[in-house]
Amino acid sequence: MHDATVIARIKRKFRALRPEMDERMRRQWAASEARELGWGGISVVSRATGLSRPTIVAGLRELEMPETERAEGASRVRRPGGGRPTIVKVDPGLLSALETLIEPATRGDPESPLRWTCKSTRRLAAELTRQSHPTSARTVAKLLHEQGYSLQANRKTREGGQHPDRNAQFEYINTSVQRFLRRGRPAISVDTKKKELVGDFKNSGQEWRPQGTPEEVRVHDFLDKKLGKAIPYGIYDMVNNQGWVSVGIDHDTAKFAVNSIRRWWTMMGQARFPRATELLITADGGGSNSHRSRLWKVALQELADDLQLKLHVCHFPPGTSKWNKVEHRLFSFITQNWRGKPLTSLQTIVNLIASTTTTKGLTVKAAIDTNQYDTKVKVTNEELGRIRIKKHAFHGDWNYTISPH
Repeated sequence: MHDATVIARIKRKFRALRPEMDERMRRQWAASEARELGWGGISVVSRATGLSRPTIVAGLRELEMPETERAEGASRVRRPGGGRPTIVKVDPGLLSALETLIEPATRGDPESPLRWTCKSTRRLAAELTRQSHPTSARTVAKLLHEQGYSLQANRKTREGGQHPDRNAQFEYINTSVQRFLRRGRPAISVDTKKKELVGDFKNSGQEWRPQGTPEEVRVHDFLDKKLGKAIPYGIYDMVNNQGWVSVGIDHDTAKFAVNSIRRWWTMMGQARFPRATELLITADGGGSNSHRSRLWKVALQELADDLQLKLHVCHFPPGTSKWNKVEHRLFSFITQNWRGKPLTSLQTIVNLIASTTTTKGLTVKAAIDTNQYDTKVKVTNEELGRIRIKKHAFHGDWNYTISPH
């Protein structure tokens, strides 16, 4: 009988050598120790190392092989055919069953057991087990990686059906903007930013704070009727790299959009362009500044009369709002500036917008628009007929000029 001292000694040696040994070396080392101990050595080494008796016996057989045979097998960790067979060999139909389940078409396949569900490894494993292919979620994940699958998010690449004159309109807008920039005339890009709930709501992003002390916000994003919502309408001055944002509190209407342009001109534009007689406005094709909106054109006529400016308007084709300068020259930087900060009040929103700057010299001003804007204003044909509008030769529905009376 071998005492506990021998077992402890072997255990210490095995623990020290194990990181340096592969499977083949471990069983042969254990076999060598067992052979030195003599009778009962296999049981002692098995208890000390945790290796099974058959593994140590296999190591003894390898030690008894001629040197030539042992040299031939030295490049192999396991003997041919050794080790547990893979689950794919045990269950040849498993892979095809798994690929059938994760085929994207199964979301709409009425026969698919995973129709309209998130295909997590847990659900896939449960369904495979139900189909007589017992497996675990971890094994499913391993098989998916081996087959070239990975977790992936949606990617915005499809813009829908493209208008045949899309590229031509881009070129027309670019030519118009360049003409105004060369002459130092005002050219602006306008649009409404995403509406924001006012209050201590979660705002995406992170900011530096003492570790373990995140700012606490509400669990649910329900409108606080006392604080309301904020509707930022932005104007980006393409000549001077400056921005203006009117933060509305009522509705995003054409009147609100045009009043925002009026406030930009009063607060910033007029000082920058004291001799201006015309203004170029580039805008999306939809929303409050839609090219189809009658109220937008009536409001622009009022603006032209008030400012005594000839307004040249160019709309982007449908579905191409991301190309609008105000999106990536103004709104993107505002979003970066307030990331991780709850928009607790209208004044907080104004301050965060107004403090937005870039290394390329962007400056922004902002103010709250407390006016109420009716969403049920109807424009009569008579009112529409009083507009001094001249459609351009190219796509007059997207490109037109409104002159003051």
